[in-house]
Amino acid sequence: MQTDTDVLTAPDFSWRENALCAQAGPEFFFPAPGSSTREAKQLCGACEGRVACLEYAMDHDERFGVWGGLSEKERVRLKRQQGRR
Repeated sequence: MQTDTDVLTAPDFSWRENALCAQAGPEFFFPAPGSSTREAKQLCGACEGRVACLEYAMDHDERFGVWGGLSEKERVRLKRQQGRR
C-alpha cells in the first residue's frame, strides 16, 4: 500500500554518481532482443553501485535492460525466489 509519504519521497539515486554505466551508452544496457548482455553484466560486476542499482530495479519493477548485473529474466526469477510480486 502506497502512502502520502511514499509519493513525496524521491528515490535515492546517489548510487548513480559513481556508477560505471554512466560511462557507457544506454544501448549497452538495453541491447536489441536476442543480443548479448555479457559485456553489460561484466561492467556491472565491477561497479560499486551494483547492489543499490539492483535494489532500485527490483523495487521499481524495471522490466527492461540490465540492472545491477541481472537481465530481465534473471530479475523475474530472483523476485520469485524472494517471494516478491
